[in-house]
Amino acid sequence: MKSRFLLFLAGSVMLSVISITARAELTVVADLGGQLTAKYFEGINNQGAAIDSQPESSPVPADVALGLPISTLEMTPGSVAARTLKLPGMRPLFLVGDDELSRRWLSLRRDTLIQLNATGLVINVASMGALRDLQHHAAGLELIPASGSDLAKRLGLSHYPVLLTEKGLEQ
Repeated sequence: MKSRFLLFLAGSVMLSVISITARAELTVVADLGGQLTAKYFEGINNQGAAIDSQPESSPVPADVALGLPISTLEMTPGSVAARTLKLPGMRPLFLVGDDELSRRWLSLRRDTLIQLNATGLVINVASMGALRDLQHHAAGLELIPASGSDLAKRLGLSHYPVLLTEKGLEQ
């Protein structure tokens, strides 16, 4: 009887420890400012929770505040085959980098991207000067420097530039 009680007590303690561990919160190690990009992935995440996109003001230099340089090792400039996707609620999003292919693509697709009210993620860019050059080619469009690693993994992407909509992806 005593051994059953001890076994029950040990099991209860283990469940309490597991329950407490499951509720543990993450600790922020560094916050370099910039903009949150989670709102652009709501269609992929299907979480539907609104996220506060107001970054706190930061006295750090612009390159650091934007998290530059940005490097997405999973993706390189190249051809992308169009494919159908079902991403209900996905806001039109395009991925570009600091390269000649992306600049040409932006120049050719700029009007269409503006009509779609698409937001651009610059997934490979080394400096503020390079980002400004891309912004010149994307006049009228919002560009945000951000890693494309998560999108590359979730959608099986290895190349950019690419346009993502709720119906699919295309170059």
